[in-house]
Amino acid sequence: MFLEFAAFAAKPCRGVRGSLRLSRSVLRITHGALIALVLVGATCGAAMAQTSLKIDPAKSQVQFSLGGFHEVNGFFKVSSGDIRFDRKTGAMSGLIAVEAASGNSGNSARDKKMKGDELHASKFPAITFAPTQFTGILKDAGESSIEVHGMFTLIGKPHSIVVPMTVTINGDQCVAKGSFVVPYVEWGMKDPTMMFMKEAKDVKIDLTLDGPLTQ
Repeated sequence: MFLEFAAFAAKPCRGVRGSLRLSRSVLRITHGALIALVLVGATCGAAMAQTSLKIDPAKSQVQFSLGGFHEVNGFFKVSSGDIRFDRKTGAMSGLIAVEAASGNSGNSARDKKMKGDELHASKFPAITFAPTQFTGILKDAGESSIEVHGMFTLIGKPHSIVVPMTVTINGDQCVAKGSFVVPYVEWGMKDPTMMFMKEAKDVKIDLTLDGPLTQ
């Protein structure tokens, strides 16, 4: 199309005024076409810079550890997760959701109390993390150490956190592992401490996310 247009523009025109009018029209159209090409190129470049991680719930898990009178360990199930990130700028978006009612410490009575009295799972069925930015260098392949910044929402209240993570990329597969501490009593959850049975006021979280990468 551009070649045909250029050939037409190159043909001689009758009269100076006609030639000037056609030349100005050519310049305006060509200028507009160049701007459009630049905008399309910039949009495509931004899209290609974005990488998506589709988290596989079957391969992902959230483990927790609570100290105190006796240590309690357990896990939660990851229900869904879609993360988008830009390797160059570190910008991130998306959401990771954990099923609050899936908490399992191996003790049914304790788990029932945790889900009902502490997590209020019927009212707040999801515990979520929404990443907004990562710092550090994320390699195209192999292992990388980064810090992920974002909002962690527990019993309906958002909290800003930073999670150190180790990310391993092998082809189009990605495994991200990180650990952080949740001061759950400070964040509004019920204190489980009973007389002569002191429990820790925070819980350690070990997060494993596994899934494919797409551009």
